[in-house]
Parts: sequence; structure tokens; C-alpha cells
Amino acid sequence: MQVVLWDTRKLDVSKDFAGGFGVGQYPGHGGLRGRMIRGFYTRDRRPVALNFAYLAAIFRQLGHEVRYVEDRAPGTADLYVFCPSLITLALERKIMAGLLAENPTARILVTGLAASVMPEAFDGLGVTVVKGEPEQLLWKLDEVLARPSAVVQLGTIEDLDRLPFPDWSPFGPKKFRIGYDFWKFPTGLVQSSRGCTFKCNYCPYIILENATRFRNPEAVADEMRQGMRQWGFRSFKFRDPLFGLNRKYVFQLADLIGRLPHRIQFSIETRVDLMRPEVLRVLKRVGLTSITVGIETPDSETLRRYHRAPIKDDRQRSFVALCRDMGIRTVAGFMIGFPGDTEQSIRGVLQYAKSVGPTYANFNIVTPYPGTEFFEEVRQQIADFDYSHYTVYTPVMKYENLTAEQVQQWHAKCFTQYYFRWKYLRGNAHLLWPRLAGWWQSPADPAKSESGHDTPRAPAGLDILQSKQGLRSDKPHTRPGNAVPRSDQPASDG
Repeated sequence: MQVVLWDTRKLDVSKDFAGGFGVGQYPGHGGLRGRMIRGFYTRDRRPVALNFAYLAAIFRQLGHEVRYVEDRAPGTADLYVFCPSLITLALERKIMAGLLAENPTARILVTGLAASVMPEAFDGLGVTVVKGEPEQLLWKLDEVLARPSAVVQLGTIEDLDRLPFPDWSPFGPKKFRIGYDFWKFPTGLVQSSRGCTFKCNYCPYIILENATRFRNPEAVADEMRQGMRQWGFRSFKFRDPLFGLNRKYVFQLADLIGRLPHRIQFSIETRVDLMRPEVLRVLKRVGLTSITVGIETPDSETLRRYHRAPIKDDRQRSFVALCRDMGIRTVAGFMIGFPGDTEQSIRGVLQYAKSVGPTYANFNIVTPYPGTEFFEEVRQQIADFDYSHYTVYTPVMKYENLTAEQVQQWHAKCFTQYYFRWKYLRGNAHLLWPRLAGWWQSPADPAKSESGHDTPRAPAGLDILQSKQGLRSDKPHTRPGNAVPRSDQPASDG
């Protein structure tokens, strides 16, 4: 059977974010400075969604021929698979309708979070909507194909280690790069766990489940090794919604990453309270270059209202400062445009972002995602149901104290006023331009990583921090077995 995976990059979409709903790119408001920031945002070629790489591997394992088609006519095939983002939903519906008009007997499967949450969006098209994790097709493809024009619930995968490694070969992986996280390319995506145990009611990552499943750390390391060998990946972005939930697991995985054939760079997404200094140092030693965290707003009452557990301000500042001193970039998400926001509250978010000082501050406009508790809570306050605008950079709500135009203006101010500051450049130059800052050691430098590769020079003061906290250890690591430790409770400093 010939299978086409159809995809789009129109509307600046990055489909692997927002739980699979996708996000856009900063539109460049704010004059020349805004356009300069947009240029930075759009310079990369981010990898395709991870679930498409899994599907490529699954269809090939089942003996089918796989092609990837991006923003052009799908061509002739026996089966077409779509994974629409919320932003590109209307565009992809149009492609499906045109394809079926030309070939009424074609089979189309619609997968992904938008399909799971909004199956009614595909009514009347004559397609099969796959709810749940599309990788279940490894075992249930025949069952799904036997139900044309239906909605099929597949649920989630209990044992992630039963999946084949993702196959990136159809997608041109040598072009993948994510410049805010890395300076070594190409970049691959990898995942050591799925799901999140927290309760933030605006978050799309907890729609399918509110628990965490872990892969065997040895399988994760083997997948990274294959990516290095087969596609030349030099950096990896972990797509875990909550990396570091189980500290013992993190240490096992770090040990295995340190044993890869050569040093790589990797980034993670997590919470500040899951990354103790001893965890940071172990991850940094084996290649951690960037951490994404959600700070959202300094208003703890707003966070509690939407069921996000607040983190103390001084802890967030200390975390970012420690990462900066260790040579780790921080990418912090801030949110503006809550229904009750005022100019003063948005200004407070901007000032707080400046005081915390992450390497990259991303200011998102609060977006109500279908399927979340927040969406139902604020439904009457949603002004715009055109999902192509749900980019996290466009106001789509009615505000109690502001107009949408004012929110958009403040959004542009947040970006331009954060980045165009000498204090920002001075504090982050060694992270933004590590090579120009002389961050790399020369090959003759005797300080090497345990694997024998050159490592970045530690910024001044880190040796003192290491000695105080027992950063370095001469004890040999123990290779973990097949059992994966689990924890239902997040690691914390408490």
C-alpha cells in the first residue's frame, strides 16, 4: 500500500507544540525592532511533528511505502494521513475535500489532537477520524481501515517501548535546526516520557491524559545513537511535556547520554522546581544547553485561579541566574491577555520578565484551546472562533479592561522592550554567541568530559558552586537495567 503523509508549514505553524494544536511564529509587530525579532523566530527549520516520524516508521514496519508531501498536491496513493494543527485546520480540510473530489475512493485518516478533540470539524468529508495516539495504528490499522467515514477511538499507548524508533528519512532531516536551543545542527526530536501530572486548566498537554508514562532510558539513548549515525543529528530537543518528574530516571538517562559516541547538545522542557542544582549539573555535563520553563505571570492568584502551582519569585530568579552561570540557556514563557488583565498587570509581567532575565523570553497571548477546562470556562468571553488565529500571538478574547488592539500593542512592547536593552545583551552575550565569547576550550585544554570530548569552559564561579555542592563525582556510574523507575510525585526542593 502506498501511504502519503501530507503536511503544511503555512501560517508559520509549528505543529509539535501546544500539545499538537500547534503554534505560530511572532508576527513582527512593533516596527523595525519587531521585524528583527520575527527574523530570529523564523530563521530555523523546525523538525516535523514527532508523531509523523513515528507513523513513517510504523507504516514501513507494516510493509507499506511511505511518502511525505508538504504544501503541494498529494499525488496518487492508497492512503492519505493528515495531522492538522488548530491553526491550519481550515486549510487542511480544503486539501482533503479537493483530494476526495478528484479521487472519491481515496482513504483519508485524520490524526492528532485536533482530530481527537474536534472530530465534528471533519463531518461530511468522508474521512476516518482517529482519536487518541495515532501510533496505535501499528496494531489497529486494519481495524481503522475497515471503518470508513467513522470516528475511531484508539486511546493511549500503555507501553511506549513497543513502538519502533521514529523514521526521519522522508522529511529531509539534515535541514532541521532550532537556533534558540542549539548551535550544533541538524536537530532531531526525541521523547523519554509522555503526559503531565499537573492540573493547569488552560494546558492542552493534559487533554488526552493527566498522568505520565516513561520509556526505558536505554531505548531513548539507543534512539539518539541511531539518529546520530543515520541522520547526523548533533542536537536533540526533548519533547517531554514535563522532563525531570522522576529524578532517578533523569540520572539514569544522563549516564547513558554521556556514553553516546560523541558529545551532543540537548534541550528539555520542565518546571523550575524539578531542576535542583545537582540535577542541572549532571545534565549540563552530558550536553544540556537549553531549558524551557513556563513562568507565565508573577501574579500567584491568577496562577491559582487557573490551577497552576505557583513557584516563588526568588526561586525563579535564582534558577535562571544559576543556569546563566552554568552556561545553560533558559527559554521562559510568559502569558499576557488573561480576561481580567489591565495595562498595569501586563506591565508587571514585562518588568518581572526583565528581573528574572531568561536568555529568551517568549510572551504568549492567552489562548483558549478547545478541549481544555479553560475553554469551557471562558467560552462566553471568546471573541474569535477562527482557529487560524490561535497562534498564541493574536488576541482572540474579550477583555474586561482592555481592547484587543491594546493587548496586541502591549504584546509588541513586551518583545521589543525586553530584547532591546544593553543589560540584556551584556548578561546573555556568552549564551547567545558562545563561540564568539570564547566559550569553547581549545583541543589542547586538559579539561575534558568523561567521554574524552572537549566541553565548554565553565563560567567564572561555577567551580566554587561545584565544590560546595559536590558537583563532580569520581564514582563510576551504574548502567540501569530494563526496569524503569516511576514516581507519581514530582521531585521538589521541599
